[in-house]
Amino acid sequence: MDVRQMIESITREILQSMSIPQENKPKWLFIFCDSTAHESFADQFIALQNHGICHDLLFLDGETSSWLGMHCIECTGAGKIIATDEYAPAPLELPKEYDGIVIPEIDLDNAARVVAGLKGTIKAEIIFSALVLGKPVLVGEDVPGMKRSDRRCLKTLTLPGPYQKLFQRHVIEMKELGIEFAAQKELAASIIRKSRASQQATALALPHQDTQGQQPAAVKLLTADWVKSQSDFPDQKLVLRQGAIVSPLAIDLLKEKGIAVHYVR
Repeated sequence: MDVRQMIESITREILQSMSIPQENKPKWLFIFCDSTAHESFADQFIALQNHGICHDLLFLDGETSSWLGMHCIECTGAGKIIATDEYAPAPLELPKEYDGIVIPEIDLDNAARVVAGLKGTIKAEIIFSALVLGKPVLVGEDVPGMKRSDRRCLKTLTLPGPYQKLFQRHVIEMKELGIEFAAQKELAASIIRKSRASQQATALALPHQDTQGQQPAAVKLLTADWVKSQSDFPDQKLVLRQGAIVSPLAIDLLKEKGIAVHYVR
């Protein structure tokens, strides 16, 4: 093969690879307290992979610094940068690249910052940014409210009673902000459900203005039997609350009837 043929072959392969549509898979960010905190989640990562859901791991290296791959991510100080990595995003920028944020363990300090709208730590800044952008934030609910490092240093596993009550109040307030809680062993299952609902919403979505004046249907699980039981769909549209699940048979039936679905908050 001469040089011209080789160049032509390489160019053809490049063009063919560029024309192949890339699958847009959901991608979530897990934030762990240290580089060993993720080890007990290996089975959940396998479950996510089997359902076509990607994930990245961010390891905290203190309260104001963390590692995402080879990039050191730092919080900013009062008007100045503590440290910088020219290729690393700021904590506030991270949620832009992900469909959701997962924090398997949160502590009293960060919970207090979140409910007070304060920044200054990696977790607090990422949660603030995700909520502002409307991205889901999933937090482990079966946690003691103490940092892993504090538990190791103080040789205790639980907060004293008054601090426990304070932590539970913060949990209630975080839920009011839109943060969702689930058992640590169920985090992957929650992500899978949310990703499936989001994919359904994308596949069946209507422009927002088309839903004006229509009230969302009061169903969380929409089945084919429910669709058959409805006598009429105004303007051939169905409005559902975000998070509602539509069964595969119901999706086929709605498409057959020419009914478009839109999800709203």
